[in-house]
Amino acid sequence: MKTIFPADLGHRERHQLLLGGVAPRPIAFVTSADSEGQVNLAPFSFFNAYSSRPPIVAIGPAIGAKSGLAKDTLLNILATQECTISAVTYSMVHRVNITSAPYPASVNEYHKAGFTEAKSSIVSVPFVAESPYALECKLIQNIELRRDIGGNGNLMMLEVVAFHVADSVLDEAGNIDPARMDLVGRMGQSWYSRANSLFKAVQPSHQPIGFDGLPEHILHSPVLTGNDLAQLAYVPILPMLDGSFPQFPEEFKADSIEIELAAGNPMGALFAMMQRPALRTELMRHRIAQAFIRNGMIDEAWQTLLLV
Repeated sequence: MKTIFPADLGHRERHQLLLGGVAPRPIAFVTSADSEGQVNLAPFSFFNAYSSRPPIVAIGPAIGAKSGLAKDTLLNILATQECTISAVTYSMVHRVNITSAPYPASVNEYHKAGFTEAKSSIVSVPFVAESPYALECKLIQNIELRRDIGGNGNLMMLEVVAFHVADSVLDEAGNIDPARMDLVGRMGQSWYSRANSLFKAVQPSHQPIGFDGLPEHILHSPVLTGNDLAQLAYVPILPMLDGSFPQFPEEFKADSIEIELAAGNPMGALFAMMQRPALRTELMRHRIAQAFIRNGMIDEAWQTLLLV
């Protein structure tokens, strides 16, 4: 592994090295206005949430490393103490890029990119009507980052005073459905990610047995990955073999382990293995268990691993 020290890099190289590894980053589409009410709209990927009571988010508008000039967003929020932040969805991303161009402060980027101004409830600046999620914010504090060594960054901490959420992105329980949000994240260089490849990773509410609680033949499996082992290690106690496992309906049919695994059907693969004792190897059990894990069937994966 290569070790790189920030002091050995130029600004551009250092910037890209940081952004390439700290990714994907959510994008804050920030609306601000100067003291005369001239609206500015600009995206920032130095953005995240840091508290929910009260709700606090932060953005990092930097001073231009080459120009030495402050971003309009930074100057506006310092002057008015408020802004809005709109989420960036896949359907918006190319229009958002238009607003990142270096337009003069007199230009309204809403007009340039074809966005619609939606009236806020508390703050004086609008939010983006095309976004399904927006925050009205007030400035708490701006921290200048290492000006003593020529730093150009800022950390603007903002308190959320109002949320705006589109009905269409809410599920039946009233929670935001990430698939409906279809957010994009900023990567390094000109790359973005789209949050449409979703999976769940539930944090355990109990104390898992952990890796050190796994049997040796499982812990050192040539098949199971670290993520596979972690899902097995989530259990609160080491499972025991259930003598009734596996059970198949009378009409159940499968005769090719490989075809069933390729089809993502671990029960079919297990049935085919049980019909041919010569194939009931530890390696094959691990492969089938992995298929169960990939289907979220952890109990079945454990039982398959415990079969002899």
